[in-house]
Amino acid sequence: MNFRTAAVVGALLATTHAGTTHAEVIRHPIPNSTFPIAQAVQVTGNATTYYVSGQVPPVANKDADPQSREAYGDTKIQTVGVLNRIKGILEGLGLTMGDVVKMQVFLVHNASAPMDFKAFMEGYTQFFGGSQPNLPARSVVGVAALANPGFLVEIEVIAVKDAK
Repeated sequence: MNFRTAAVVGALLATTHAGTTHAEVIRHPIPNSTFPIAQAVQVTGNATTYYVSGQVPPVANKDADPQSREAYGDTKIQTVGVLNRIKGILEGLGLTMGDVVKMQVFLVHNASAPMDFKAFMEGYTQFFGGSQPNLPARSVVGVAALANPGFLVEIEVIAVKDAK
């Protein structure tokens, strides 16, 4: 690359960065619905994206076998435990649950443990849709099993924060 080309490219890059806007997160609600998720979430501008690995529930009953459901509780207890773990991770990064733009939920659904979506929603709405109105786009998937036979819930999230 010759000097003139390098100067033009440098000027273009400088102009691009000088005009960089702050991040804007636009949450598109589901039309005619009060269901506590966004239909889509749009992120524009200068943002940092955080990918939080799947989190599993903490032990709720230390006296129970750590490979049992009794150790981790029912779907609602596990959901609240997992979301509290995610909340702690986000806070450690300077974020809040309101910065979550995408959530993927894995709920065990098999013959011995049918998916309890209602209990999941009871736990989920303690974090989204009430006093915290920033709703994420979300998927819920039924899976045959998770890494520990006692786990009924695993959740991973993507959060976005203005990079300023």
